[in-house]
Amino acid sequence: MNYLIKIISASSKRSILLVMLFCFICNSALAQKPWVRNMDDYDSAPLHFGFALGINTADFKIKRSGDFKFLDSLYTVNSDAQSGLNLGIITNLRLGNYFDFRFIPALSFASRNLEYNLVINGVEQKPILKKIESSFIDLPVEIKLKSERVHNYRFYVTGGGKYSIDLVSQEKVKNEDRQLVKLSKSDYGYQFGLGMDIYFELFKFSPEIKMYQGINNVLVSDDVIFARSLDRLSSRIFLISFNFE
Repeated sequence: MNYLIKIISASSKRSILLVMLFCFICNSALAQKPWVRNMDDYDSAPLHFGFALGINTADFKIKRSGDFKFLDSLYTVNSDAQSGLNLGIITNLRLGNYFDFRFIPALSFASRNLEYNLVINGVEQKPILKKIESSFIDLPVEIKLKSERVHNYRFYVTGGGKYSIDLVSQEKVKNEDRQLVKLSKSDYGYQFGLGMDIYFELFKFSPEIKMYQGINNVLVSDDVIFARSLDRLSSRIFLISFNFE
């Protein structure tokens, strides 16, 4: 729960409000007309496509090194969540009345900060911020479990796995005077989410909230204090997406 409170930044809160406002406007607009069942046969198609626009908030789950307490000058290290963008292409395969298989390759821009607090000769120093930026090619696969459609609305939940490739990984960069915190080029983990399908005359709009938790350790071992103080970094991402199909 503390993690959820921490990662939902001001930008994400504004995004949630925008989703709620959009849904309210859509509902009001539809309510002003005699009720018509839009796109009645759309979900019976075996395959359909779309695109997704999203706002992400990313940070790390940190495990400190066993030698952390012996690093005399280092006091604490914390992860600071930052916002980014997602752009994806939706491929949806119908498995049944209530199940779909989805593949949504995406280009994702994420940024995360590691804040180090140092104490030298008993005096706490100004925090040192290490900004880590990533550009991912995301390859997620998931199952979509849908509720019964009611008029032009349908709720759903999703769950699955994701493999990501960091295009700007500095895994192979020599750590000389830059004191980098380097991440692995590959990341993989599981994700789950929920959303609502809203059917219009010409398209289906689906606001969606999703959580991702990395399984592997993306930290590249190095001898600089900023990496040596850590034993493990796992990605954690909160995503709000707007799907058009």
